[in-house]
Amino acid sequence: MIDKTTELIVVSNKNLQSAANVDFYHHDISSALQTTLEFEELIAIFCTKIQQMIPHKGIEYHNPEFDLNFKRGVSAAYSCRYALKVEDQQLGELILMREHSFSGKELQILARLLCCLIYPLRNATLFHQALKMAYTDTLTKTSNRAAFYDCLQREIKRVKRSVQPLSLVFVDLDDFKAINDTYGHECGDMVLAAVANWLTVSVRGSDAVFRYGGEEFVVILCDTDADGARVIAERIRKDIAAHTMAYDRHLLSITASVGVSTLMAQEHADSLVKRADAAMYRAKKLGRNQVCVG
Repeated sequence: MIDKTTELIVVSNKNLQSAANVDFYHHDISSALQTTLEFEELIAIFCTKIQQMIPHKGIEYHNPEFDLNFKRGVSAAYSCRYALKVEDQQLGELILMREHSFSGKELQILARLLCCLIYPLRNATLFHQALKMAYTDTLTKTSNRAAFYDCLQREIKRVKRSVQPLSLVFVDLDDFKAINDTYGHECGDMVLAAVANWLTVSVRGSDAVFRYGGEEFVVILCDTDADGARVIAERIRKDIAAHTMAYDRHLLSITASVGVSTLMAQEHADSLVKRADAAMYRAKKLGRNQVCVG
C-alpha cells in the first residue's frame, strides 16, 4: 500500500519558526545544509540527518525544472511525498519510502524538519537558474560555447573512466552571410533559431546541442563511436536540407557543412575540437552540404 501524497507549502516564517520545536535536529540539519548548493547533496544530507528520527529505506527527489531524478536506497511499499514550495517557487518533490507506514507523529516531525530544507533548496534553485542563464544562448535557447567546453571536459573524464567512445559533430550553415545580406539580420536570427530546433529534434535525448558561435553549432554524442557519429552527422545534414523556410514571401533553402571527430586514446578536448572543426571546413571546401570526418 502507498500512502497518499502530502503537500508541504512554505509561505511564511511561521512554518520556519515551528521547526524550532526540534531544536537540536533543527540546528544540526540547518548547519549541514549550508555546505553545498547542489541539489543531490542537499537531499542526501537531509535524509541522512533525519534517519534517526524518521527511519526510511529509500528516497527519491524529482525536480522537473532542472531535469533531476535522484534516487538512493531501495523502493518500498509505503511512502510519504512532499511537494516542496516556497511562496510560488516550485522546489521539487521529495519521497521517503520504507516497509511499514509512517505514523502521524513522524509525519508531523518530518513536516517541521523539512522547513530546514526549503531555504537551502531555494538558494540552490537561484544559483542554478543563474548558472543556466549564463550558459544559455538567448537567441537559439541552446547552451552556449562556455557550457560546451564545461560539458566536454566532464564527458571526456567520464568516458576515459568507463572506456566508452565519445564523438563531436560540428555544423556550419552554408552561405549564411548571404542570408543576412539579402534578407536582413532578423531573417538570419529566425534561421538560427529554427536550425537549433531542428538539431535538438534530430539528435538523441542523451546528446547535447550547443551554439558554438555565429552560424556554427556543435553536438556532443555520448557513447558514440566513429561509425555511429558519421551516421548521425549525415542524418543531421539531411534533416537541415529537407527543411524550407519562408520569410517575407521568399523561400529559403538551408544546407550545412558538417565535420565529425571521435575521441582517441590520450586525446585532449582541444585536439578533439580542432579535428571536428577542420573536418567541417574541409566539407565546405569540397562543395558544402556534406559530411567530412577528421
